[in-house]
Amino acid sequence: MPETINLADKFALFSEQWSPKLIGRVNDTDIKIVKIEGEFLWHSHQNEDEMFFVINGKMRMQFRDREVEVNPGECIIVPRGVEHMPVAETETQIMVIEPAGTVNTGGEASDRTRAPQPI
Repeated sequence: MPETINLADKFALFSEQWSPKLIGRVNDTDIKIVKIEGEFLWHSHQNEDEMFFVINGKMRMQFRDREVEVNPGECIIVPRGVEHMPVAETETQIMVIEPAGTVNTGGEASDRTRAPQPI
């Protein structure tokens, strides 16, 4: 039977940053939570759109020609093929919604490349 998912409880289960945690799947779409702080890396996803929803904290989504501030309760959708870099001055909790199998660093191999871990 379906159960509720308490995001605060899920975020309390881990401390590492930039390491996505899989909390569910809707059809072929992964629902992930991530703690972020600092800069990620410039990357794009050639075949996947991504949605970033800020739960706690604040992030900036940098694009090559501008940046967008995303506050708690707000989200931003990054279309496929658009180069971007998430940035957070302080630890920020976000939810990421994207097609199953999406690599967090897109086509860029990095020490931050992580497969989502179920939590």
